[in-house]
Amino acid sequence: MGVALQPVLKKHEKPLSDLAGKTLAVDAFNTLYQFITIIRQPDGTPLMDSKGRVTSHLSGLFYRTCSLLEKGIRPVFVFDGKPNPLKYATIAARAQVKHEAEEQRREALEVGEVEEAAILAQRTARLTSENIEDSKRLLEAMGLPWVQAPSEGEAQCSVMAADGVVYAAASQDFDSLLFGASLLVRNITIAGRRKLPRRNAYVDVVPEEYSLQENLTKLGITREKLVWMGMLCGTDFDPGIRGIGPKKSLKLVLEHDSFDSILSVLNQEMDWKPVFELFNNPPRVSVPKSEMQFREPDRSALLQFMCDEHDFSRERVGSALAKAFKEPASSEQSQLKKWF
Repeated sequence: MGVALQPVLKKHEKPLSDLAGKTLAVDAFNTLYQFITIIRQPDGTPLMDSKGRVTSHLSGLFYRTCSLLEKGIRPVFVFDGKPNPLKYATIAARAQVKHEAEEQRREALEVGEVEEAAILAQRTARLTSENIEDSKRLLEAMGLPWVQAPSEGEAQCSVMAADGVVYAAASQDFDSLLFGASLLVRNITIAGRRKLPRRNAYVDVVPEEYSLQENLTKLGITREKLVWMGMLCGTDFDPGIRGIGPKKSLKLVLEHDSFDSILSVLNQEMDWKPVFELFNNPPRVSVPKSEMQFREPDRSALLQFMCDEHDFSRERVGSALAKAFKEPASSEQSQLKKWF
C-alpha cells in the first residue's frame, strides 16, 4: 500500500530502454505480490503445477526478469526480513481484507459470477515462506544477486539507492522516498498493456521515475517535512490522521516548523517519533557493489527447477533464457556478457 503522495509528486514517464545499463534494487515482496495477484487463470485461481503448488510468482519472476535482462536492466531483488512492530496493525488489517475477500469469492462462485470471483481472488494473494525460498532459488539459478534485508526490504532498497550502490529503488510504494531513496522507479515489472477490472478497456502502464531532490525542491520542503507529510497521510507504520491527504498535509508542513505544532493545530495526538526515526534510520545491511555479482545462469539447474519440478514449458523457458543472456543484436543495448 504505502503512503499516498502521488498527487503532489512530479514524475517522469520513460520507456524501459532508458534504464538500459542501470542496476536497480527491486523490492522483492512488493514484486512477488504483484505476480501472485495478477497472474491467474480466468476464474481467479493462481497458476499451479501438477502437484498443486502455486507457480504464479515463479512465472512472473522468471519471464519478467528475463525481459528486463534482455533490455539491459540489472535487477537486484531485496527480500524483507522480520517486519517492524509498527507494521503489525497494517498486517492484521490486510489479513482481515483477505479473509473477507475469500468469503465474498466463495459466494460469487456459488452463484456463477466467475468474473467477479476472479477480481475478488486478486485480493486474497498471500506470499508464503515456500514462495520466498523458491524465488531465491530461481534467482540463484539465473545467476542474479539478491539481498536479505534485516527488516523492511523497501527501506534496504532505498538506502542502497541513497548510497549510490544502485541507480534507483524499484517499488510501487512511495514510502521509498520517505526512506531516502534518491530515485524511485515504479512499474518496471508490470509495464505494458493492462485490462481494467470490470471494464472492457485497457491502459498502457509505463515506467515512472521520481527524483527525491527534484520533488523536495518542487514542493519547497525538506526530506524531514516529506516524512511529516507521510505520517499525516498515513503509512504502513502509522494510520495517519483522518481527513488529511497529500495536498492538505503539504499545506500544513509549509505552515509549521514542528510536527508537534501541526498536531496541536489539528487537536490530535500521535506517537510519531518512533515512526519518524524508522524512516530516517531504518535497519539495513551494508551491500558493497563488489558483492553484487551477475553470473552466467546455471541452465541445467534452471531447467530442472522450472520444467522438471514445476512443469513449465522447456521450449518457453529455453527461449526466454536465450533472449536474456545472449548478446543483444541492437548496438543501443548493453552487452550482457560483459557483466559476467
